[in-house]
Amino acid sequence: MNRLKPVNFRNALDLSDKVQVKTLRKRLKLSPDQFADALRKSGNSISALVKEAAAARPGKLGA
Repeated sequence: MNRLKPVNFRNALDLSDKVQVKTLRKRLKLSPDQFADALRKSGNSISALVKEAAAARPGKLGA
């Protein structure tokens, strides 16, 4: 049988997986609107989303 092997990227957010999106949004402590804005600006890279979330919350320092 020739089946395609599923491709999983560890550093990319799968937008079709609602659990993954909800978990990351809660971990970053962003509202749905803030998360959507950060996603629009940075794309589906998790590290870029974390940096964008840190920039959106200027009161927090560091990671």
